[in-house]
Amino acid sequence: MSIRELIVLGTASQVPTRHRNHNGYLLRWDGEGLLFDPGEGTQRQFLLAGVPASAVTRLCLTHFHGDHCLGVPGMLQRMSLDGASHPLRAYYPASGQEFFTRLRHASIFHDRLDVQECPISDDGPVADGHFGHLEVRELDHSVPSVGYRLVEPDGRRMVPELLARFGIAGPLVGELQKAGEVRVGDRQVHLSDASEPRRGQRFAFIMDTRLCDAAFALAEDADLLVIEATFLHQDAELASRYGHLTARQAGAIAAESNVRRLVLTHFSQRYYDARRHHDEAAEVFGGEVITAEDLSRIPVPKRV
Repeated sequence: MSIRELIVLGTASQVPTRHRNHNGYLLRWDGEGLLFDPGEGTQRQFLLAGVPASAVTRLCLTHFHGDHCLGVPGMLQRMSLDGASHPLRAYYPASGQEFFTRLRHASIFHDRLDVQECPISDDGPVADGHFGHLEVRELDHSVPSVGYRLVEPDGRRMVPELLARFGIAGPLVGELQKAGEVRVGDRQVHLSDASEPRRGQRFAFIMDTRLCDAAFALAEDADLLVIEATFLHQDAELASRYGHLTARQAGAIAAESNVRRLVLTHFSQRYYDARRHHDEAAEVFGGEVITAEDLSRIPVPKRV
């Protein structure tokens, strides 16, 4: 059975707290494991979450501030130690090549990991595969930063009533899905005869940024949006000065972009808890709002 869920490894911003580790988010998407912005302590968070480091197939960095990347050396060395046999594709802003190289070789270790670097220079698709396509857009932060969007291709959903009408059951269902048509008696039945369109799922990941058009474009029609909510509205001036969002702004992005499930994270250490972040976002976004907690697991909503 395919798994599509977000495993939250850390939810702090610049400074970790007793209850919040630095950033780290693992998106399990069928056979892929996309690790976003691993900060310090991510390797240990994997252990606490009960997930092997070898589950990571793609490393996605938004930018090179320490709370978003200082866990890279430990994760790469752990994957090498564990003998991960698959290649690891690493995506990051090309302007930070020097920093990635330093992180990649931060200390002495027996390097057996096949890291395939994919520096990002422009907006647009950066990967295509069985999972769909992964694309990026540049955000508005104090340093070069990108957001990520994963889009599954649209498909078709089998309709039981139509299958029954055409006498299709058992192995014939799989044959119809694979070949696009199947013969039943003296009739040729096409896939479109027994199914209906099904929209592919969408996931968006938006970290450090001010309000900008790119944030809305990334979030458009997302089934699951993971987005920073570093500040509360009362500190909106600080948020803008340092290139961040407030919880209310995150909610507004979700509301205008037709998001289904909103996950707030990257909370400043100045706030004791995130209940007010939830309430501020919920004031402007009528869908489901989740304030992420370390080691929580958040499923991608089921297809509609």
